[in-house]
Amino acid sequence: MRGRSPEDPVINKTIDKTATTAQFVSDVQYYLSLSPRQLPSRYFYDDLGSALFDAICRLPWYGVTRAELRLLASHGREILSRVAGLTTIIELGPGNGEKLAALVTSGRMGARHLDLRLVDISPSALELSSHVLSALPNVDITTYEAEYEPGLASASAETRSGRALALFLGSNIGNFDRPGAAAFLRDIRASLMLGDMLLIGVDLVKAKRDLLLAYDDPLGVTAAFNRNLLVRINREIGGTFDIDRFAHRAVWSDAYSRVEMHLVSRGRQHVSVGVGVEATDVVDFVIEDGESIWTESSYKYTSRQIAGALEEAGFTPVEQWMDQAGAFALTLVETA
Repeated sequence: MRGRSPEDPVINKTIDKTATTAQFVSDVQYYLSLSPRQLPSRYFYDDLGSALFDAICRLPWYGVTRAELRLLASHGREILSRVAGLTTIIELGPGNGEKLAALVTSGRMGARHLDLRLVDISPSALELSSHVLSALPNVDITTYEAEYEPGLASASAETRSGRALALFLGSNIGNFDRPGAAAFLRDIRASLMLGDMLLIGVDLVKAKRDLLLAYDDPLGVTAAFNRNLLVRINREIGGTFDIDRFAHRAVWSDAYSRVEMHLVSRGRQHVSVGVGVEATDVVDFVIEDGESIWTESSYKYTSRQIAGALEEAGFTPVEQWMDQAGAFALTLVETA
């Protein structure tokens, strides 16, 4: 029975640093030129953004994390027992590590050894989650600093005996539009081996008032998280956004079953991106009074919709667990 020690470090691997400065500049300039203007949500998660999101998960109006933790604690033993010969757990986007820790703690039978492989583009998230998980007995931890697809492909392909369980929790699938979600689930299926399983968490459709409070909390934490994207652009890639002149707005689209987050300009503004950044061009924008920049969408599902999407991606249903209070579902599927 052992955890980690300074002499027994977590293994860290950088698979594909796609978020280089040049790529960051290029993406921001491209998405701001679209109509409506947009920014890629994957750039939310610098160190401060990750910390702010962790704070959001603890707010009383954002019940996703608590609902998912209840399900993992209540059904962890059943979940892990369904994966016969389980040796490896691969989590995409481990956050602070508490969900995987809850699953392993509630689901472990005896002193079974597990390889935990964590995939995230955020170095701070990987550092925090591996620190939390290192307290567990009989685990080896490897982190992959990468976007989900190349990270999962590498983590799944590396030597392992037995079967793997992939985790995609926190309703992160909701950040993809429906075609994007379908393509991403197919990518997960392609990276896993026959007999491996996937556990996915999804936030379900609920009352509009509850959804909007979750994305526009009275304390303004979500607003700070949203505006921090502009702070990061200014700091890292020569943006000239006046942060105080952008308001946070969350709206529910019933037609698309999604919550949208926007940054709305208070007044007409001239903004540049790329100032002082070597080997990049500076691009200027005029953002009109009341014009918004669309920063994120969070799609909500019914339990049947997520089950159907997983089957269409090539998975076989195994079990689904629902948290009625939090309107949240965990769905376990197997590679077909």
